[in-house]
Amino acid sequence: MAGFACAHAEKRHRLDRTLNGLSLSKKGYVGSCCAKDKPFSFSALLFPQGLSGKMLYVKLVLLILMCGSFMGLLHSPSIHHGGDERSTQSPEMSTVMRTSDADEPDSGYTSDLRVHWSSVSMAVQRVAREGDGGLRVGILNFDGDEMDQWRALLPAAAAVHLDRVASNVTWAHLYPEWIDEEELYHAPACPDLPEPSPAPEGGYDVVAVKLPCSGAAGWSKDVPRLHLQLAAARLAAGRSEEHGRRAAAHVIVVSRCFPAPNLFRCKDEVMRDGDVWLYRPDMGELRQKLALPVGSCKLAMPLRALGEPYVSAAPRREAYATILHSEQLYACGAMVAAQSIRMAGSDRDMVALVDETISERHRSALAAAGWKVRTIRRIRNPRASRDAYNEWNYSKFWLWTLTEYDRVVFLDADLLVQRPMEPLFAMPEVSATGNHGTVFNSGVMVVEPCNCTFRLLMDHIADIQSYNGGDQGYLNEVFSWWHRLPSRANYMKHFWEGDTAERAAAKRRVLAADPPAVLAVHFVGMKPWFCFRDYDCNWNAPELRQFASDEAHARWWTAHDAMPPRLQGFCLLDERQKALLRWDVAEARKANFSDGHWRDRIADPRKTICAGAGAGVEGCRRREIQGRRVEGNRVTTSYAKLIDNF
Repeated sequence: MAGFACAHAEKRHRLDRTLNGLSLSKKGYVGSCCAKDKPFSFSALLFPQGLSGKMLYVKLVLLILMCGSFMGLLHSPSIHHGGDERSTQSPEMSTVMRTSDADEPDSGYTSDLRVHWSSVSMAVQRVAREGDGGLRVGILNFDGDEMDQWRALLPAAAAVHLDRVASNVTWAHLYPEWIDEEELYHAPACPDLPEPSPAPEGGYDVVAVKLPCSGAAGWSKDVPRLHLQLAAARLAAGRSEEHGRRAAAHVIVVSRCFPAPNLFRCKDEVMRDGDVWLYRPDMGELRQKLALPVGSCKLAMPLRALGEPYVSAAPRREAYATILHSEQLYACGAMVAAQSIRMAGSDRDMVALVDETISERHRSALAAAGWKVRTIRRIRNPRASRDAYNEWNYSKFWLWTLTEYDRVVFLDADLLVQRPMEPLFAMPEVSATGNHGTVFNSGVMVVEPCNCTFRLLMDHIADIQSYNGGDQGYLNEVFSWWHRLPSRANYMKHFWEGDTAERAAAKRRVLAADPPAVLAVHFVGMKPWFCFRDYDCNWNAPELRQFASDEAHARWWTAHDAMPPRLQGFCLLDERQKALLRWDVAEARKANFSDGHWRDRIADPRKTICAGAGAGVEGCRRREIQGRRVEGNRVTTSYAKLIDNF
């Protein structure tokens, strides 16, 4: 992360060996100088009698070179970490050197951050005030010199051994793009991350860990960094629950970059001073998260769990939410999404966060559809172009301010819910489906509202770069430790270019299944309400055919038709969009697309209905004439950016 100060704490090398003598040759002048019957003389060694000046110079140079090589060998890691030196160290120090590998400059576990011991001392004093006696402290990933400082602060501090993850394990191994969710070929598996050495009986009262952070782009997606955080969390969760203690051990994190916010939550933060954080996690919640797979290499929720009944202890503390910052683009979709949630049988609260640009007329309609409408202030994405589709999508951060709920399932407004999504409320933050590469899709995600998480997101807007320029990329950097939901929780209406005919047919069967086979369908590409209802208009645009599905399209219109007629009026087409649809039909006819949708006669009554409220016949006619002059197709609009970043 740009702008962070970097300080390097140099390592001291301790040598317990002495140079008692040199024997460079069995013959010659060195041997004669060191004979038993002569007292040893360094001057005799350097300036033997009878030696010419030229030879003296050559011998002296050779001696210096050999001494330099010998001293370099003494300072090498293999000598420094092994052999005789270990015998001069205490057992604890030896463990630290093997555990942290802190003196190895190429170690991914090494942090060059200089520890501010006054901040550490402040955290320790804070813990001591809450304690009932001597503190059992486990130290993880601090080097030998830093361990000396810990012992000066806490004489009973013990180093924790942690084997490193194999160097060939990458973030993509923990977060693969695809896994065999249905186990048709093999059960998904995750790489093994070594666990820390066992804590003493009763566990630790305090666990301290030092985390590496390069500060470069993608710093949060670092295997050693995640490994150390999970190891520290396991040690904290291993604390004995005797005497009714429900809290895990305190955790002190030393890092220039913030810890994983869904593992060490800000609401569990006791204090922070500079690069030192102190947490007091909840034992039960920490153990629940540690029971999850280490990454998206396995499903965090079994596929069968999507169809199992879910019983909540506090259903009023759970809600669905969506966000609206463009009434022209997404108001209709949000109303149909609400209708689909109710049709699926859910009675959870539904909250729509709308910004100041949403008219009172549209707010009233959203409320009539079932949403609890909340007004928010728009949050601009500083890296977005003006009027781009992603200019205001950082407004999604307001989800974390819905603190009257323990868990919120966020739904994009272009989703259609087909089965109850309540089982997702059992999942922790952030649970989502995979998108591509190592990232999750933020169209459906489980979050745990907390005002301090909102502040964290806001504080780093200028620091963190989004891979796609939008909220999805930003959230993937902050919540890099996310948990994979089955793809049927957020089923993409998308047919990859590389899909075989068999796989494409299987996807269409899933979308057409009755009863539905998926919890929700995500309408990527051109949205149903921007098409005529007769068929999916994505068929007619070369760039959008990958998103075409008549089966999903028909399902969406079924939910639309179940809404009151007044709400259906918010899904009318404006004249410009009608012109674009006609243009696409003409282009599809020229290309003679084999699917033949361009041949169908349009029967959608919206074709002849004017969308402008109070515009009158003449107003609609003028807009239609203007619309017919539109040149080019919809990929000249903001949808081009949407497709590029899908």
